[in-house]
Amino acid sequence: MDILFWILIIGCFILSFVGLLYPIIPSVLVIWAGVGIYHFGINSNEISWITVTMLVILTILLFLADYLANQHFVEKAGATQWGNRAAAIGLIVGSFVIPPFGVIIIPFAFVLIAEMLQKKSFQESFKVAFATFIAFLSGTLAKAVVQLIMIIVFFVDVAI
Repeated sequence: MDILFWILIIGCFILSFVGLLYPIIPSVLVIWAGVGIYHFGINSNEISWITVTMLVILTILLFLADYLANQHFVEKAGATQWGNRAAAIGLIVGSFVIPPFGVIIIPFAFVLIAEMLQKKSFQESFKVAFATFIAFLSGTLAKAVVQLIMIIVFFVDVAI
């Protein structure tokens, strides 16, 4: 039975990285699901409070990294509120349209259009749309690193 649980745990960890390209999949929650499967299915006494604390801190860091990367690049480029909203809507729509490329192309196009509708020049609108693209890439990279650290922390704890 442990083999089935380990397959599910590894599947959760892999799925968490798929969630980086398909934002509809809540990556960090999928990692926690893997940890939960281990705790409730294999050994409820093995995961230490130090590991749980580290995972909670890393989860908070993951959300902060994503938010701060987005805010930094988009605000620095001069995005309007409509541009920010268009990026969020584009990310959701892009998850379903031409996946996984939709999460890059659709927000870019939505922001470009939204900024142009705000009477910005094409160059200014393109700059904001490109900043949205850079924010997505940097946020995704930061999340991937934090997720990998979370998974390593888990494996180090259960291996010791």
